[in-house]
Amino acid sequence: MLTPLTWTDMFSATECDAVVRLAHAGGLREAGLVRGRQNESIRSARIAWLDDEGEAAWVFERVTGTVIAANRQHFGLDLTDFAERVQIAFYDAEACGHFDWHSDIGGGTLAERRKLTLVAQLSASGSYTGGTLELNVAGQVEAAERGRGTATLFPSFTPHRVTDVVSGARYSLTTWTHGPAFR
Repeated sequence: MLTPLTWTDMFSATECDAVVRLAHAGGLREAGLVRGRQNESIRSARIAWLDDEGEAAWVFERVTGTVIAANRQHFGLDLTDFAERVQIAFYDAEACGHFDWHSDIGGGTLAERRKLTLVAQLSASGSYTGGTLELNVAGQVEAAERGRGTATLFPSFTPHRVTDVVSGARYSLTTWTHGPAFR
């Protein structure tokens, strides 16, 4: 079984702050679904994309190095590339931030090739209530660890959600690795 992996120290608090600053520098916009569709009953969030060059290059290098090593040791999937930029998501209570149950494999050109999803918590766990990343692993709902700088890596076909943010705001980083379709 392809079970999720967790690192409690993927990013330091200072690095989490730096990633959030990079997201704001690039500008946050309303998040959509695959192919840019909007549906606030499914997802209410704002997002920014980080490039793999320039000021954000270190983020991409950290993520890719971690995912490649974890895949070799734990998952053993056929990965070919990181075809999408790193996404920073902002969920806040004022906008009823959430993302209902979904998987990261979809009908889009890139989404249909996703193999692994990595989500890192950038906000301090005490700065918001609700906003829990939950994964449905083999019919069992599990809450991901909420510690700042903690990352969870899981197969992209795993159903997951972010529960409603009730107070405060949650920032997270998400990226995907790609490869040939699962068989």
